[in-house]
Amino acid sequence: MNKERLVIWVKILAVIGILLAVFLLWEQMFRPSFQPCNINATVNCDAVISGEVSKTLGIPTPLIGLVGYIIILFAAFRQNAKLILGMALFGLVFCLYIAYRELFQLHVVCPVCIMCQIDMISVFILGIFLNKK
Repeated sequence: MNKERLVIWVKILAVIGILLAVFLLWEQMFRPSFQPCNINATVNCDAVISGEVSKTLGIPTPLIGLVGYIIILFAAFRQNAKLILGMALFGLVFCLYIAYRELFQLHVVCPVCIMCQIDMISVFILGIFLNKK
């Protein structure tokens, strides 16, 4: 796969990540009555929206993800492979931290967070390939 195609995929994944982060941030800020992410006590996004993981260092957790994905998208437009990889590495570590807290401390699974984690793992892998080219 050539560099241009890899960058296109990073852009697509960054936009998906932005949409997921905006969804979580919107749910956190407005708490709508219809919450498609809340299936039962174990499978729900409530831990990220209002629970112990809702803020990281006083900043809404979805906002941190949103900013990260925006920087990755910006880096993809600039074709800055090092910034893509650096932000994806930070995002991956951040996602793993959130996943650890959700699964092992709060005993919940956030479906949107899982999608974010898969998205970030994919961006990280693409970032590695981009830096090899």
